Amino acid sequence: MAKKIPPIVKIIRNHKPEPINFGYQKNISYSQLSMFRSCPKKWALQYKEGHKKQSPSIHTVFGTAFHEVLQHYLDVMYDKSGAEADRINIKELLEDKLREEYLIQYKKNKNQHFSSSEEIREFFEDGIKILDYFKKNKSKYFSKKGWFLVGCEIPISITPNNAYKNVIYNGFLDVVMYHEPTDTFQIIDIKTSTKGWNSYAKKDEEKQFQLILYKKFFAEQFGLAEESIDIEFLIVRRKVYEGGEYPQKRIQTFSPASGRNKLNKATKILNEFINEAFDYNGYKEALHIPQPSKWNCNFCAFKEDDKLCNVLGKNL
Repeated sequence: MAKKIPPIVKIIRNHKPEPINFGYQKNISYSQLSMFRSCPKKWALQYKEGHKKQSPSIHTVFGTAFHEVLQHYLDVMYDKSGAEADRINIKELLEDKLREEYLIQYKKNKNQHFSSSEEIREFFEDGIKILDYFKKNKSKYFSKKGWFLVGCEIPISITPNNAYKNVIYNGFLDVVMYHEPTDTFQIIDIKTSTKGWNSYAKKDEEKQFQLILYKKFFAEQFGLAEESIDIEFLIVRRKVYEGGEYPQKRIQTFSPASGRNKLNKATKILNEFINEAFDYNGYKEALHIPQPSKWNCNFCAFKEDDKLCNVLGKNL
């Protein structure tokens, strides 16, 4: 017998964000905020001036495909059963998703290949190992006792700063869970990684702020208490040491602090970005200064275009 779905779960599942009026409203995301903090010039070129220069990679292709496969598995697991989910042909599904996403990025890349068949095969085999590990250990990460899967890719669309009604923050929550006995939620962000997160990565607030802001806006969008929402990173590792007495786990979990101090700090940096980049009519007429560094410039999509950016930092 199927469990009765709690009313709040139904409300969230049925919620449809208001469509954005692109003639008046500006859509922002955490990727924009992160880019602006890294280099305001790069943000201005890509988002304000519309120079879309993004280089596809097998890492992003794999990340998208893996998300879709794992989310489908969770949908079946909670809608039907874990046994039914285990019957999914994950090899075939992951292969299909990788092919689909690669083709999308291949076309965006002017029909130019950006990975080799050997590299794609390596990522595919890594993905199967992760999914096999997850199937065997799923109860460690997702319990069905008292828990409901609210959904995957739950949309967030909200005005983050009431002084700027024309700026809309948009995002999608990878996985949202609801625990009926305690009336609490858990927002889970899936991260694909080569070797996982070390202690330095876990302390990186830039990684944390996206999920912290999602917590804040999820609470605002659905009238929930922030204290009723926990956040967690589910980090999947492609490369692990599996031999010896203590083999490494394919999956890490990490729950950063997301209390009032962290919420205030994340909100502050978001408001600073909005104040510096926008006014009441749209984009602010301001000169956005590049921030040259070896990291910023070496991995910048505009580094080969002197007409758009010719800072000396490209040669660092």
